[in-house]
Amino acid sequence: MSARGGRQAGVDRPVQPQRYVVLSVYDLPGAGEAAASGADGVRRSGELFAALGTRVLALTGQGGAAALSGLPRGDLTVTVGVGPRVVAAVDGGLHGARELPGFAREEELAESARGGDLMVQVCASDPHVVTLADDALRSWLQERSAVPRWSQQGFRPPAPPTPRGGAGERVPVRNLLGFLDGMVAPRTGREVDQEVWLPAPARVRGGTVAVVRRLRLDVRRFLAQDLAEQERTIGRRRADGAPLTGGGPDAPMDLGAKSARGRYLIPAMAHARRAHPHGTGSGLMLRRGYSYANGPEDRGLLFICFQRELRTFVATQQRLDDGDELSSFATATASGTFLVLPGYTEALPLGASLFS
Repeated sequence: MSARGGRQAGVDRPVQPQRYVVLSVYDLPGAGEAAASGADGVRRSGELFAALGTRVLALTGQGGAAALSGLPRGDLTVTVGVGPRVVAAVDGGLHGARELPGFAREEELAESARGGDLMVQVCASDPHVVTLADDALRSWLQERSAVPRWSQQGFRPPAPPTPRGGAGERVPVRNLLGFLDGMVAPRTGREVDQEVWLPAPARVRGGTVAVVRRLRLDVRRFLAQDLAEQERTIGRRRADGAPLTGGGPDAPMDLGAKSARGRYLIPAMAHARRAHPHGTGSGLMLRRGYSYANGPEDRGLLFICFQRELRTFVATQQRLDDGDELSSFATATASGTFLVLPGYTEALPLGASLFS
């Protein structure tokens, strides 16, 4: 875990993304009464996060963690987020203090899989390292009375051997539907700085707002369509991710382009049109999604995105709820939002700026 620049690792994607993830969400002891208990509740939360940060540093370093003794950590990262009721107990006006509203197609979303006080995202290229690190953190947290709400393992295919663009460009990968995922996103370092990282106030500077959603996909029904219908549902070519208006994968969408018969080349309810920032007036979100497969009837997308403002995701999802062909194939089974805390070191504990 690197705190370089005051930011946690595991948010900004490398050119070759880590292929495996376990994302776990917990309730914390006393968090429900933190707002009422005032300074004492906030202090206890701060102590827990500081101790958790010390544990994470041991896991992601080169020693001090028995769970990974003798194993190379490689590109292991652990990213920690704080749920809205904990943030609100500190300051209800901060980024991360608001819960997600309800959305369509959440009829199978149990209350135990909605919200939460703590998010722990463990990523690495070695699935054994991911599993052992997550298990070590889970045991440590449960010893301190944290209660697991839900957890999901995920995977993604290797990135193409040659990046599409220059050095440092983030490369989309395919989801279980066979399409490239997260095509419209901040890609350069400057765009990530502008769209993802919080610049103020000081107590959250270097943090970001995460949204996590587990979406079960009806893969079999989607793939039963012919290729042309699949592409109209998405609004992009399956082969290379190019928009249906032409050009390569990076070509801008011409949302006004029509055929000779006056029909939009990118259909009105295509996912690429409905999710495009042009239609919401919001910023860009940095997606770090993973596929999951819990069984033949439960597989889909572990959707993870990071942005400066919760509105970026909310406005996009509400537009999808108003009409999106792809949404008919997706059902949310877990959902939450978290403030990803600023970076930290041995000398500057995790959450120090928030809870002090």
